[in-house]
Amino acid sequence: QVQLVESGGGSVQAGGSLRLTCAASRRTGISFAMGWFRQAPGKEREFVAAITSAGRNKDYADSVKGRFTISRGNPANTSYLQMNGLKPEDTAIYYCAGSFRGIARTMSQYTYWGQGTQVTVSS
Repeated sequence: QVQLVESGGGSVQAGGSLRLTCAASRRTGISFAMGWFRQAPGKEREFVAAITSAGRNKDYADSVKGRFTISRGNPANTSYLQMNGLKPEDTAIYYCAGSFRGIARTMSQYTYWGQGTQVTVSS
């Protein structure tokens, strides 16, 4: 079993930056992909970004491409989401997810989930 814990959320003004961190409760080995999803009030949870265990392959939603950067830590049981140029529409609860089946944009691919961290962007 893997537990994921997010941190780093908060409130910023439009154009600002935040860095989210997701830490796994144990070493996860070479096949553990990590992803970030978000859910705004009244909306469905949506894919934001994902990264393979070694960090070689990354995927981003079009809405965040060029503004957000996903990376892995050392050891690789940590994931970071650097968010620059934040917009009010980025306001959501951000969830970390983990999978031993590779990166994907679909929630069903991920087995492990964090509790979420709130990001609020004001205009």
